[in-house]
Amino acid sequence: MRQFLIRLQTMEQYIFRWFNTRLHNRFLNIFFYYLTNLGGATFTIIATLAIWLLAPAPWDQAGLHAAVALAVSHIPVAIAKKLYPRIRPYLAIPETITFRNPLTDHSFPSGHTTAVFSVTVPFMLMDVHTIPFLLPLALIVAVSRMYLGLHYPSDVLVGALIGSAVAFGTVALWP
Repeated sequence: MRQFLIRLQTMEQYIFRWFNTRLHNRFLNIFFYYLTNLGGATFTIIATLAIWLLAPAPWDQAGLHAAVALAVSHIPVAIAKKLYPRIRPYLAIPETITFRNPLTDHSFPSGHTTAVFSVTVPFMLMDVHTIPFLLPLALIVAVSRMYLGLHYPSDVLVGALIGSAVAFGTVALWP
């Protein structure tokens, strides 16, 4: 079992380094630095509330589902960050490339990735025609977290799973 965990950690660090160091160029630096904010609290809260309050039906209902999923999804994120206080990769791996004002709290799981999946999944479930636009957008936010040196692949994978599961549950259990 120990050998398996060592291999898993080695593979995760390899994947992280590939996204964080091998992909870097001037365009992607700007692209990921700004698009990562699509998973941030300010954007996700304002966007979901605006859609809920201003969009016509049935988009308003999807906006409400997204807002509820966003709020609920951060409960397991907060608990996981307390239970598994994982240091951010840029603090643990010396050659990590990061940008100004990097976060210093725990990295597991990725809150930005959780947020973007919890917000986009209700819209994707409501109308499959949104999938070709929203799924790549959510994946870009997830990749940006590794590219910016803030999260390991497992951080973003678990964030995507939490956000998606809570969004599915919100839509499925809505009366």
